[in-house]
Amino acid sequence: MALTKQYLKSKPVCKVTFSLPAEAVNDSKEVALVGDFNEWNAGSATPLKKQKDGSYKTTLELEPGKEYQYRYILDGSKWINDWAADKYVPSGNSSDENSVVVL
Repeated sequence: MALTKQYLKSKPVCKVTFSLPAEAVNDSKEVALVGDFNEWNAGSATPLKKQKDGSYKTTLELEPGKEYQYRYILDGSKWINDWAADKYVPSGNSSDENSVVVL
C-alpha cells in the first residue's frame, strides 16, 4: 500500500493516490474508498481500478492543510485500513481504527 501526494501549483489542491497491493485485497472483486471526503457514505464510495499487477488504485483531489480519515471496503462488506497511512485514529464506532492522510 502506498499514499502518494502531489501538490498542484496551479490550484489549491493535492492529488492523493490511494493504492492497495494485490496481497491486501486477496481475491476481492471490488475495492472502494470511503472517508471524510464523502461523509463515509458507502453508497458513494470511490472505486479503485485494478492494475495489471493485481493492485488497486485511485486518485482524489483533496484540500491541503487538512487531515482526512478513510478506510477501504472490499466486496462491499469487509473494511480494512491502509498499511501506509500517515497515522491512525480510533473510529468512534467500534474498537476499529481509521487510516488518516495528512496534507
